[in-house]
Amino acid sequence: MSTTITTSTDSCTTAATEPLLDLVGADLRVPLVDGRWVRHVNLDLAASAPALRVVADRVAAALPYYSSVHRGAGYASQVSTAVLERSRRVIGEYVGARAGDAVVLARNTTDALSLLAGCVPAGGEVVYLDLEHHANLLPWQRLPHRAVVARPTVAETLAALEQELAARPVALLAVTGASNVTGEELPIARLVGLAHRHGARVVVDAAQLAPHRRLSLAATDVDYVVFSGHKLYAPYGVGALVGRQDWLDTGTPYLPGGGAVVSVGVDSVEWACAPHRHEGGTPNVLGALALATACETLAALPAGAQELHEAALRQRLVHVLHGLRGVRLHRIFDEPLDRQQVPSIGVVTFTVDGYDAGLVAAYLSAEHGISVRDGRFCAHPLTERLGLGDGAVRVSIGVGSTQDDVDRLVDAVAALIAEGPRTTYERIDGRWAPVADPRPLPAWAGGADRSTGASPCTA
Repeated sequence: MSTTITTSTDSCTTAATEPLLDLVGADLRVPLVDGRWVRHVNLDLAASAPALRVVADRVAAALPYYSSVHRGAGYASQVSTAVLERSRRVIGEYVGARAGDAVVLARNTTDALSLLAGCVPAGGEVVYLDLEHHANLLPWQRLPHRAVVARPTVAETLAALEQELAARPVALLAVTGASNVTGEELPIARLVGLAHRHGARVVVDAAQLAPHRRLSLAATDVDYVVFSGHKLYAPYGVGALVGRQDWLDTGTPYLPGGGAVVSVGVDSVEWACAPHRHEGGTPNVLGALALATACETLAALPAGAQELHEAALRQRLVHVLHGLRGVRLHRIFDEPLDRQQVPSIGVVTFTVDGYDAGLVAAYLSAEHGISVRDGRFCAHPLTERLGLGDGAVRVSIGVGSTQDDVDRLVDAVAALIAEGPRTTYERIDGRWAPVADPRPLPAWAGGADRSTGASPCTA
């Protein structure tokens, strides 16, 4: 669909009135606690984004050809093999892979980063910032590592990183492309130049960046990039690690098994080169196809269309939330709200004075049909430093978001501040929920059973 975008000097009148692309579930209606049904407003895309309609259609078309790959003589197997390897090429093209770069298919970003951790040369040290998602923090804690606390400005943070890189040899600098907590982007080209001057390679966690901005390995000289399909409108359990082949060819095979080898004896093995070295077992062909189709579809958008669409919505969201009494917007770097000195993707995080973040999220869902994310966003060191130990509310927008979505969100927050919740909430398994929640679940989803399956962990 085309997008109507109008701008004026008043950021409140900036609008993106239609979605850029059609998403599965765009017309979903959900129940409220007062018995009404309303159109679902999904502003939790940074956690998992619905499939593009074209992705779902392409997967449905491929299902009749579902078969094993690489070793089958049957026609369906040949089709599936062709789908897998073409998808690999398309995924690499989306991130500007260089000639000779490997494209390894994984389950998600977490999987891809853990895979890369097994390929860092023995004894090599990894440096990362404290603002990382746990996926780009925990794998490196098993290796020699140093964490750098981000400073109040980007320039000061780069200076702190340079000091660490100059102190002693570093094998890898691991950085996010855009914070999953606040949406702020890091200056990738400057980080690459800094790391390479000191002999370190760079991996970019693009789980949040890739659904919003293109990143080119060839143009930036980034060594490795990782990202997930479930955030890039291809929610079928696949991710990718793309980058220089040498470490991947000699690293510990991530998933030993069939397809990862050249030959095997009863107590010996000759491993294949990357990418197959790390892809033991039957691959997720449908997931690869879904991710490749999403990459093609996003890449085909007119230049700048996605950035303009998101900027219009984000500007409107920030402007109105900033004007609400008791609402606090949270950022990593010092930046005036009226000037975009630090670029940001379509993610905004806030708290409301007097209300637990989890209660705000439950209220938005139960009384307004709006989905957001609350909590610490798998970034505990950062949220602790930002004073968000009890969590915050995260709103995330994308190609399916519209002005109406943003307006419903800010109207609901304004109503909370003015009137408070209209129903009673309690904590159930650690999560806020309406008391005796009357909203029915589909029968195939468990009907009335709302058990989270959560269990306390005291380890």
